[in-house]
Amino acid sequence: MNLKQLSEILALSQTTVSRALNGYPEVSEETRMRVQAAAIKHGYRPNSRAKGLATGKSMVIGHVIPSSSQHEMVNPIFGDFVAGAARTYATHGYDMMFTTADDTSLEGTYRSLFQRGAVDGVVLQGPKVNEPRIDLLNQMAVPFIVHGRSTGVDAEYDWIDVNNKSSFQRATQFLIDLGHCRIALINGLEDMDFAQRRRAGYLQALEQAGLKPDPQLMRSAEMTEVYGHRETRNMLQLDDPPTAILASSMISAIGVRRALDEAGLRIGRDVSVIAHDDDLSYLKNGQDVPIFTATRSSVRHAGELAAEMLLERIKSPKDPVKTRLLEAELVVGKSTGPAPNRT
Repeated sequence: MNLKQLSEILALSQTTVSRALNGYPEVSEETRMRVQAAAIKHGYRPNSRAKGLATGKSMVIGHVIPSSSQHEMVNPIFGDFVAGAARTYATHGYDMMFTTADDTSLEGTYRSLFQRGAVDGVVLQGPKVNEPRIDLLNQMAVPFIVHGRSTGVDAEYDWIDVNNKSSFQRATQFLIDLGHCRIALINGLEDMDFAQRRRAGYLQALEQAGLKPDPQLMRSAEMTEVYGHRETRNMLQLDDPPTAILASSMISAIGVRRALDEAGLRIGRDVSVIAHDDDLSYLKNGQDVPIFTATRSSVRHAGELAAEMLLERIKSPKDPVKTRLLEAELVVGKSTGPAPNRT
């Protein structure tokens, strides 16, 4: 199906169909909806190269992965976010491009992409505290959106994020309400902004309950299954081990469960566990009844929304800065229960 064939089916000019698909304001909403419905029905997708030649745009969105964060590319969270974004890009006739760059050459990589006209905008993922890429892209005055936020960056920028502090405050409070006082946090790398916010929510809940944080119960590293297993095993050897564990990732939570099984402890009875699960497509938290009590937020949906926001920025570069804060849902599963009586 090409543009000419679609135009003949609709009995409209090719110009009108093209303008309807590209969101031009002079096309009525009724016509736009009719054209879009026909395009979906007949499997029409605009030729991005031809569209780019007509509009002076590349019709490509860039995802630049710093070398220090290349592990993100094999992380299911990254995959789900990209899948959501790709769906939105395709709907609007955009393609996407991935590239990696050494941390010391990021500026050159970004400048090259835009100067060559290779991309119309970029998505910045995995922001750190005081993330330098945000200031760089602002100085370049190019379209970009951040998946997350960066504490310490005062400049305005488009972002979409989940309320990490609120979700971990709520999860910790849930465990406190079950009678737990020895609550461990198995967090991500705390130079990452999301991990710092999660730690802040955890500490706030402890403080509000009059519980003193124990440094022995707070761990931080890359969120792998091995990490969750190792740190849980180590904490179980403490004189006063945790009765509950809050894990920053479903992946590390699986390691937590393995360590508890090896110690002969029953999850939800002997030790309660809450995971942040991101509602992953290929790592589901059970079926009808969740395995883990979890703070749930769809990262695929976040990818769709981020892509929409970036495409709006490309279309209207002078619009005010847009931000969106998503709230995570606390889903109760089989992994939590009342604190055990150790007396």
